[in-house]
Amino acid sequence: MYKLFFRLVFSRMDPEKAHHLAFRWIRLTARIPGLRTFVAAALAPRHKELRTEAFGLRMHGPFGLAAGFDKNAVAVDGMAMVGFDHVEIGTVTGEAQPGNPRKRLFRLVADRALINRMGFNNEGSLTVAARLASREPVFRTVVGVNIGKTKAVPEAEAVADYVKAAERLAPYADYLVVNVSSPNTPGLRNLQATQALRPLLSAVREAADRTVAHRRVPLLVKIAPDLADEDVDAVADLAVELGLDGIIATNTTIAREGLGLTSDPAVVKETGGLSGAPLKARSLEVLRRLYARVGDRVTLVGVGGVETAEDAWERILAGATLVQGYSAFVYEGPFWARAIHKGLAARLRTSPYATLADAVGADVRKTV
Repeated sequence: MYKLFFRLVFSRMDPEKAHHLAFRWIRLTARIPGLRTFVAAALAPRHKELRTEAFGLRMHGPFGLAAGFDKNAVAVDGMAMVGFDHVEIGTVTGEAQPGNPRKRLFRLVADRALINRMGFNNEGSLTVAARLASREPVFRTVVGVNIGKTKAVPEAEAVADYVKAAERLAPYADYLVVNVSSPNTPGLRNLQATQALRPLLSAVREAADRTVAHRRVPLLVKIAPDLADEDVDAVADLAVELGLDGIIATNTTIAREGLGLTSDPAVVKETGGLSGAPLKARSLEVLRRLYARVGDRVTLVGVGGVETAEDAWERILAGATLVQGYSAFVYEGPFWARAIHKGLAARLRTSPYATLADAVGADVRKTV
């Protein structure tokens, strides 16, 4: 039914307007007590065998919503209601900003992909922190907070900008993510170089520890699929050196060649980050490389091209403790997370692994 609705309604709408419309429906549903309970029972049934622990946090399962969907933390309960085991909000910047001019979101329907150049449009760390502080959770879910650089801030002042966001948001984050991999903020990806990344991550770690004295807020970094293999290795080594809690692999890609794209060439050539099915192979390759390098010393989160339970299972076998999705939600609709969970539970039952944790990295361990 959703696919028919998408074809007849959403596909005819501007992608960003369609996103806001669907988002509004989810938020409204989550505000109605009886209705949200019914929807959660239908879309978010629990599978005990999928219970997951990552960086000291317990979750109903391994499948979460990637950053970018709920930029301002306005629908955490709504996204939990439709089945996501954790919700990563953001990207939130130190200061509020409108993002790039519209039109800035494009569908590549034939490729089951999206191109976005949103530019970290968000209400800023002060507003989002206040919203998280006043939130009264309806559903128990883990909330990650993804932070990025304010566009107007020069690259030389990026550390202070991230620290500002971390100080404001860390008290309300179950985990914190430093995003240095979006292609839509000029100069941001330069911060992935280890000589720039080391002081940035160290400063954010210190800020989180200084601001939240009663617990340790897990800190992760999100990297791009476009990094050269030696740079992936360097980030992996740095994560171990700094005692980082996790790495998210990967963000969107600026690549277009070699992906077999069949959508309208005029859309394909739009600037911005490409997400969805075409990213699947490279994202998995980066994940495998990271796990081979860090093993169980750093928790890995697999994202990029995840469409099916088989994709999620493949990420787990490649080393991901957690798996995230976003683009396929646009094409699959509200029953997507339910299908992922059902399929993962079925694969675990027929696998040689007693628990999901036993399966993490199993395929990589066979080859090293």
